[in-house]
Amino acid sequence: MATNNNSKRTWMIIGGAVVLIFGGLFLAKKMEWIGKVEPTEVEFAKVSRSTIIEKVSASGKIQPEVEVKLSPDVSGEIVSLNVAEGDSVVAGQELLKIRPDNYVSLLARAEAQMNATKANMEQSKAVLAQSEARLSKAKIDYDRNAKLHKDKVISDADFDQFVSAYTVAKQDLEAAKANVNAANYNVKSSQATLKEAKTNLTKTTIYAPQSGIISKLNVELGERVVGTSQMAGTEMLRIANLNKMEVRVNVNENDITRVSIGDTVLIDVDAFSSSERKFKGVVYEIASSANSSGTASAVSNDAVTEFEVKIRVLRSSYADLIKGKLSYPLKPGMTASVEILTNRKENIATVPLSAVTTREIGAEVKEGEKKEDDGTNATNSNDALEAKKRKENTKEVVFVMEKGKAKMIQVKTGISDFENIEIVNGLKDGQEIIAGPYATVAKKLKEGDLVKKKDPKAAEKAADKK
Repeated sequence: MATNNNSKRTWMIIGGAVVLIFGGLFLAKKMEWIGKVEPTEVEFAKVSRSTIIEKVSASGKIQPEVEVKLSPDVSGEIVSLNVAEGDSVVAGQELLKIRPDNYVSLLARAEAQMNATKANMEQSKAVLAQSEARLSKAKIDYDRNAKLHKDKVISDADFDQFVSAYTVAKQDLEAAKANVNAANYNVKSSQATLKEAKTNLTKTTIYAPQSGIISKLNVELGERVVGTSQMAGTEMLRIANLNKMEVRVNVNENDITRVSIGDTVLIDVDAFSSSERKFKGVVYEIASSANSSGTASAVSNDAVTEFEVKIRVLRSSYADLIKGKLSYPLKPGMTASVEILTNRKENIATVPLSAVTTREIGAEVKEGEKKEDDGTNATNSNDALEAKKRKENTKEVVFVMEKGKAKMIQVKTGISDFENIEIVNGLKDGQEIIAGPYATVAKKLKEGDLVKKKDPKAAEKAADKK
């Protein structure tokens, strides 16, 4: 009996201890003595009114708007070179000469050949005249003897001779006419050959097709060049109009839709970077198709699709530099970086770019479950449909602090620059939002998370201790 009482007492003690432990844990949890969640330190900013200038950045080379490459149509040795790189030339000025000896000989041969064909044509005309005379005599003889044959004065054998002579005379006349036509064609062929020889001779002297500067000279006196009429030969030199310069840049396909003809451009030329001088320009041409490096023929899937944009440099932006040795301050091949001003809005509601992120709205995603941004990796139609739904549910949001917790607000954004982004709707002027740190806002922060304002002094002290 005593043993049973001791057993009950033991169980009661154990039970009381368990109740006491659980009660203590519950109280400690409620009082946040244990399991306390530390708030996430965040930075704040306010919705403010400001001006945003949307820009597209790119880099490229300075080039003349018009630059002519000169290649010869005939081959030979350069026997006269009248210009040097950097010289100014005017349209029609003689630049260089290719040895003309062979072409002079060809011209003389062509002239002789044409004279010979003309003589042959005159001879053919003389033969034609003789054939016409013989035909006329044969016809008279035929007509006279035809009457005599009808009156039975001459025999059939005698009359057949006159018929044969008349027939041969007609055939000879047709042959003589054909020879005259052939001779005429030979004369025309010779004339064409002579004209070609004269043209080739004139092509041995190279003249400037336009006024400008010799921007590049690739040949020397005595050097041999190759030229054909079917394809480009040796590039001898280039003539550029350095009064009209442009910047040719490649713009990514994600940005090209924002660029328009007439957009203002700020140009930073590396050669003038020490003076921090910026030039102004305007977009005047946008390529309709992508560069060959970004086409589907590219081997790598990571190939970037880019479009060429031509920007005219405004001469007024460097007019003060045009003096002395800097008559042409911008030279072909100079490296330049540009900022194309694609849009501008003033006095609009803006927040820091780091404050806006994306989240799925109205869709629960289990922890550890892999998200699909699109349907490219979907293994079946259900996965693709699910990925599409997730993409449609992904919205732009910002976080605000309400009663010490993060609250998510869906917003609609507009244009942006490198620091701020336009808020079209969803926030009010002066409203305080969570603006950073970037990694916290972009990936970690969730609805209902405890947050507190980051103490910059505490961060400085921690840095000093390190």
